[in-house]
Amino acid sequence: MVSYLLAAYKVSIARACSVVGLHRSMWYYQAKKDDSEVVAKLTELAEDLPTRGFDVYYNRIRTEGLVWNRKRVLRVYRGMKLGMRRRHKKRVPTRIQQPLETPGCLNEVWSMDFMSDSLSDGRRVRMFNVIDDYNREALAVEPGLSFPATRVTRVLNQLEEEIGLPKVIRVDNGPEFISKEFTAWCERRAIEIRYIQPCEGLHNGYVLVPWKMWCPNW
Repeated sequence: MVSYLLAAYKVSIARACSVVGLHRSMWYYQAKKDDSEVVAKLTELAEDLPTRGFDVYYNRIRTEGLVWNRKRVLRVYRGMKLGMRRRHKKRVPTRIQQPLETPGCLNEVWSMDFMSDSLSDGRRVRMFNVIDDYNREALAVEPGLSFPATRVTRVLNQLEEEIGLPKVIRVDNGPEFISKEFTAWCERRAIEIRYIQPCEGLHNGYVLVPWKMWCPNW
C-alpha cells in the first residue's frame, strides 16, 4: 500500500506511512534471515535418511554442533514440505470362520504363531512356533529378537527341504502373515492360508494351547 501511494500520489514516505498507519522504521526494515544453510542441511538429511522425521533431523543437526534454533529449523522443514505422512493401520478384512478340526494325516494342516517375552536387559524376544495339527508335533521353534516375513519364509524353506509342506497353514492376522512376502510364498507353492478371526486367538488353539501348557512361564 505504501508503494502504491508513493507511485500514484508522489507523497513522501513519512506521509504514506502515516496514512496507512505504518511506522516509518518498518518501511525501511529488511529481513536479514538467510535460511540457505538450513535448507541445504535438511536436503542432505532428507536424502540420507528419507524415512525419518523432524526430531531425528534436528538431533543430527545438534550432534554436528550446529546451534540453529529449533523453531527456525522447524519453520524451514515445514516450508520444504518434508513432513512425513502419518501411517494408518491397515484394516484387517473379514475372515471366514472355520471350525478347528483335526486333519486326517500328517502334513495336511500346520498352525503357526508367536510367543514373546522380555529379556533382563529389556529387549523383546520372540519365538516362532510351527505345529502339525494332526499329532501336535512341534516342527519348528525358532527364537529371535526380530521376525519379519522373510525370516518366517526362511524357516518354512528349511521345513520344505526336511519334511515337505502342508496343504493348509493356519495363522492369525499378524503383519508377518498378511505381508506380500508370505502370501506370495504360499501362492507359489499352492498352499491355502487359513486366517483366524481377528482377536480370536483360540481359533488357532492347536498352536496356542499346547505351548501355554508346556511353557507356563511364557
